[in-house]
Amino acid sequence: MERTNNPFYYYYETIDLHGLDALTALIKVNEFINDNIKLKKYGIIIVHGKGSGILKKAVHEYLRKDKRVEKYEIDIYNDGATIVKLKEE
Repeated sequence: MERTNNPFYYYYETIDLHGLDALTALIKVNEFINDNIKLKKYGIIIVHGKGSGILKKAVHEYLRKDKRVEKYEIDIYNDGATIVKLKEE
């Protein structure tokens, strides 16, 4: 994974979905969110790549519907990644 100047990369846990199909990627995202909530880590980065945008669209649709997600946005330093703020319990 390519590092950027984004300071969040030093504090947020990151998952890289490169090479995965959409279904497998969403299963991994769900597990990743669960793991981070258990660890009380509420900021994560999902690297979906730039490519054709299939993974990005699938991930964003998933995040939009997930009640554990407070907000998400494309990384301004790398549009192949999404920064996610999870709701604190």
